[in-house]
Amino acid sequence: MSKDDAQKEILRLRAEIEQHNYNYYVLAQPTISDYEFDKLMERLIELETKFPELITPDSPSQRVGGTITKEFPTVVHKRRMLSLSNTYSPSELQEFYERVVKGLASEGIKEFEMTAELKYDGVAISLTYREGLFVQGATRGDGVVGDDITQNLKTIPTIPLRLRRSSRLALAETLLSAEVEVRGEVVMLKRDFEKLNAQRAETGEPLFANPRNAAAGTLKQQDSREVAKRPLTFIAYQLDSEALPDSVTHFERLELLQELGFYLAEGAVRCRSMGDIQAFLDKWETQRDSLPFEIDGAVLKLNDLRHRTLLGETLKAPRWAIAYKFSARQAETTLLGVTFQVGRTGAVTPVAELQPVRLAGSTIARSTLHNLEEIKRLDLYIGDTVVLEKSGDVIPKVVRAIPEKRPVNAVPIAAPTHCPECGTPLVQPPDEVALYCPNEEHCPAQVRGRILHYASRNAMDIENLGEAIVRQLLKEGLIEDAGDLYFLEKARLITLERFGEKSAQNLLDAIEQSKSRSFDRLIYALGIRHVGVATARALAQRFPSIAALQEASQAELEAVEDVGSVIAESVYNFFRRESTKRLIEKLAKAGVRLQADQAQVPKVVSEKIAGKTFVFTGALSVTRDEATRMVLERGGKVASSVSKKTDYVVAGEEAGSKLAKAKELGIRVLSEQEFMQMLE
Repeated sequence: MSKDDAQKEILRLRAEIEQHNYNYYVLAQPTISDYEFDKLMERLIELETKFPELITPDSPSQRVGGTITKEFPTVVHKRRMLSLSNTYSPSELQEFYERVVKGLASEGIKEFEMTAELKYDGVAISLTYREGLFVQGATRGDGVVGDDITQNLKTIPTIPLRLRRSSRLALAETLLSAEVEVRGEVVMLKRDFEKLNAQRAETGEPLFANPRNAAAGTLKQQDSREVAKRPLTFIAYQLDSEALPDSVTHFERLELLQELGFYLAEGAVRCRSMGDIQAFLDKWETQRDSLPFEIDGAVLKLNDLRHRTLLGETLKAPRWAIAYKFSARQAETTLLGVTFQVGRTGAVTPVAELQPVRLAGSTIARSTLHNLEEIKRLDLYIGDTVVLEKSGDVIPKVVRAIPEKRPVNAVPIAAPTHCPECGTPLVQPPDEVALYCPNEEHCPAQVRGRILHYASRNAMDIENLGEAIVRQLLKEGLIEDAGDLYFLEKARLITLERFGEKSAQNLLDAIEQSKSRSFDRLIYALGIRHVGVATARALAQRFPSIAALQEASQAELEAVEDVGSVIAESVYNFFRRESTKRLIEKLAKAGVRLQADQAQVPKVVSEKIAGKTFVFTGALSVTRDEATRMVLERGGKVASSVSKKTDYVVAGEEAGSKLAKAKELGIRVLSEQEFMQMLE
């Protein structure tokens, strides 16, 4: 076959394959069998292998993977990827709608439309196209900077490698010569999630908790060939381009996305009243289980982009949109027993062992019971029928027992007297409800927990170091504490089960990268009792090196704002233990950063925040760590409990005792929206 003939057939095959992809994934109307599709792809790859100079970036053959990425480069988003304010409350939704009405009325606008869309439970992604060609894909990250995962995203069949031409909408044709940004969510369909977990069960790999975790874990894979093996789906929900005037509404842009070849799942609807919105919410709250993917609510947005500009946005969220979370789903099951786990601080936590039950997209077999007081409050017996609930469709918890279903042979839950890991008699400190194992140095669970804490995301962020690996390294005698991680050798690792050449190198690379983490993260990583993210930041600002912390007296420690006598005593004692001294020596020898970098010291940028103490309670639209970071970066402080020294309590959904304490002490309570406005 001549090169010219090959090029003609390659072009025909590409067009045919992409049309079949569109029919299958976007229209859900396949016209050929999987076998026939595979034969077309095999023929294309055969010709491109014979004539490699004819391969182009938008060829369907380029989806199959083959790129290995050791580190994902960072990408600065052209426009911030804002998160949305969340609400679970119909009354708050009504208040949001009324604010929109009032805001637009002040601009002389009396009539407007909103779009109602499903809130997909996946990973937010931004795609960039230039002259119709897919050139870059990135994660949301912190909204300003994300990770470039272009090669992994190319493997997803619902992401067009080249935008489709459209004869129906003239605007779609215009976009083929412009720069276009498409945002959406990468999800794993329920059926694909079940298949993936079944395969992992067969090979003895740990199962994913839910489809969202599976999607997120897949996108982090460094080998795009592995990503290509796992079926992911991209659902588009936003289109932006300077080639589009603001007069093109959001709903019209969604129609353009479908013309350009994107999958939109269940389409958005336009709503002219609160009644229209409520009808949409009622429909999908009852029918969400019929969808092929997981959702956790709905998103409401102003349809006209010009109206959005008038309302503007806060630091973290637009004022013209809101996410409405559906009520937590519940399921009944049987409490089979209670086991007790030991954490890194020695705290013993009861865990409910349950008859496995499906709830909100995953199978639940265990749930924390927090402490013995919670067991007493719930009046739980082994054998009880209990009601499980997923708060925000994420964390399962036992919300109540059903006494009328209690069997006659139900057994009371007895408090343990000895550590379930090392057998040491347990103690209960004054004024605490938790039991503790005092064997800090040698209790296997505490040793394991401290190493896992050291490697956790908000600490030294060592990827690929999970519980199974830590257990294995301890069992083999390769590590005794976190400091030993830096002296692991590849030759020894690859002799262990679970490790190959690549996985061993990945772990060593992640450990090496952790050496440059900021000083406050190291302090937090050490796992000092009572020292959280905010306290670690305060200590790093006052004592800019480990040496300074080691030499600090208890009185000097207590002089740090919000470091009371209990924390000061804990920090002082921690640095006087022989085990701590050995750990610090290892970290120093390994080259871990043991002092603060002045460039990392946050500057006061907000007079409203500086010097003020905040306490967070309830569910917010941002994580607790994000909220803490935003306060600290502006010179504020964050406390874990409410006291007379507290200036503000930020209350989210399901706020509990901290909110009641704030009202009792007359402390000002902020809604999340008021908090975000203050941050501006």
